[in-house]
Amino acid sequence: MKSLWNNDEAKRFGRSLVDQRVYSSRLLGANAHLVLHGGGNTSVKVKQKDFYGERTDVIYIKGSGCDLATIGKEGFSPCRLGPLLQMSEMESVSDSDMTAQCRATMLDHAAPTPSIEAIVHAIIPHRFVDHTHADAVVTLTNAPGGRNKINEVYGNRVMIIPYVMPGFALAREILKRISCVDISKLEGLILMNHGIFTFHDEARKSYESMIRLVSLAEKYIRGKSRKVEVRATAKVKEDLPGLALIRRTVSQLRGSAVYAFINRSPQALAFSNLKNLKSLATRGPLTPDHVIRTKRIPVIIGSNVKESVDRFARDYALYFKKHSKGDLIMLDPAPRWAVWPGQGTIAFGTTRRDAEIVGDIVDHSVDAIQQAENCLGGWRALPASKLFDIEYWDLEQAKLLQHDHQLTPHQGKVAVVSGSAAGIGLACAKALVKSGAAVVGLDLNPDIVSEMQMIGATGKVVNLTEEKQVMKSIEETVREFGGLDIVVSNAGIFTAGAYLEDMDQSNWDKSIAVNLTSHQLLLKHSIPYVKSGIDGALVLVGSRNVNAPGAGAGSYSCAKAGLTQLCRVAALELAPFGVRCNIVHPDAVFDTKLWTTEALQRSAQRYGITVEEYKTRNLLKTEIKSADVGVMISAMAGALFGKTTGAQVPVDGGNDRVI
Repeated sequence: MKSLWNNDEAKRFGRSLVDQRVYSSRLLGANAHLVLHGGGNTSVKVKQKDFYGERTDVIYIKGSGCDLATIGKEGFSPCRLGPLLQMSEMESVSDSDMTAQCRATMLDHAAPTPSIEAIVHAIIPHRFVDHTHADAVVTLTNAPGGRNKINEVYGNRVMIIPYVMPGFALAREILKRISCVDISKLEGLILMNHGIFTFHDEARKSYESMIRLVSLAEKYIRGKSRKVEVRATAKVKEDLPGLALIRRTVSQLRGSAVYAFINRSPQALAFSNLKNLKSLATRGPLTPDHVIRTKRIPVIIGSNVKESVDRFARDYALYFKKHSKGDLIMLDPAPRWAVWPGQGTIAFGTTRRDAEIVGDIVDHSVDAIQQAENCLGGWRALPASKLFDIEYWDLEQAKLLQHDHQLTPHQGKVAVVSGSAAGIGLACAKALVKSGAAVVGLDLNPDIVSEMQMIGATGKVVNLTEEKQVMKSIEETVREFGGLDIVVSNAGIFTAGAYLEDMDQSNWDKSIAVNLTSHQLLLKHSIPYVKSGIDGALVLVGSRNVNAPGAGAGSYSCAKAGLTQLCRVAALELAPFGVRCNIVHPDAVFDTKLWTTEALQRSAQRYGITVEEYKTRNLLKTEIKSADVGVMISAMAGALFGKTTGAQVPVDGGNDRVI
């Protein structure tokens, strides 16, 4: 591990102590082997004037749940130092009182709630205090004889603190121990099964003490490494249908759709192939802080997915019953990650961010577990009772609640939208993203990549009339998100008008290929995964021409009529699996690339009316926009239409010919 400190960069952050605190905090946050996603905390002690102009001792402490990697001054809570020190002298303080009193010391009540380690930072007399959950240090403490190993690495350079519940209890323990020594002779504190503190009156020296001490732990582990034979994984056959089934089973248990991010890296595959996998993977997490994200252990996927997940849920209920004191409500029993023997690890989350965070934690945990097992004589995490206390600790749960979100209609769902580079398809993608879905847009137009990127979706350039390309795009979607729930089949073209007797055959063939066959191909390769989806729904985009065709539009109208029949057949075939298939029939949607200002003017003149009158040429005298169709399709893919299948829904403002 190397120091990232750069004097020029440090100066750009500013010269104040708080500026330097922000800079060195970001350096710590930039290294995932030190802290992950809101983990760790830092502080700086300063003298500044309060509201009344009196100079007072203030500690700027990282706000609870703030991320060191991106933190700014606003992420720190300025607290009066005196009251925190006074609180540390008390024999006992409840969690709620500690939180309330910490907030009462704040000079800026718009700042975030101070870290639960605020009192610990206060009692360490140095100006700068850094705390991380460094992988290497925690790996050492989680190994058999961890205390002896720490002594072997550091000697008297650090003080070892036995595991104590974070917060006030930890502050009291540290206060008791540092009161008996000259802390100026120490470089840091090692908290068993928890992490490491370093400190100094200069930001750079406190930061570089962290780097130096963690590097010593890394060097020690490397020195104990031995060559480990790993079973070959190169020929493992990918099982995407199995992944979709796992995702659905976990989603059903959790009560909401989740993404399932599979990791098939060499490290993850090696872990999933371990002979003692069941024993090793279920000994506990890297640090107790991780348990609020990952639960205590993963689910191990066996040959029967449902049995495996159900067993996990039963075991979790027993774990809760054994350790609960009777005044708690059990959290949902669904696993947050899985080990799939021979296939890798899987991280679950109701949002992409949640799943990514779990995945990052799992990656570091798997690495630490294997290092401890291979180099240090084994892996021994905290006992279940200690981990339970953290998992159900109000102060830890509050970190999640800070970033909690109201589930949107399609939260955690995966959607594919074809023909989404512009017009109705793009509007559908936008509506689905807004409703919480992870959207993959498919289109022949290369603009699909940038258009999807702008709305927070994924774009793939695909010729939807080429079966291999369609199949590949669906498999890539399932591989990326773990499954597929919603398919909006929208791709289409309006072929040049021609009466049947005058029609060029290529006109007919192209319309059938794009307006009908491409939809059949998309359904063919999507349906196997949508059957294993969450509230699976297919929505096809037809046309008013199905029910009110016009002369000279035979190739377009017949293809759309065939598409409508395809929808009806799909509704019949998929109903036994709980999958719905419906179709919308838009009309006169003019805010697309097909309709230029000149084309609208020509059409309006042909009828002898204004452009605005032409746009609202329906019974409700209202303009139909792409967004209107997008909102309707998003609704049809959700619970509002949860008991509707095989339906044809017009979005046309009322057409007298259709009615």
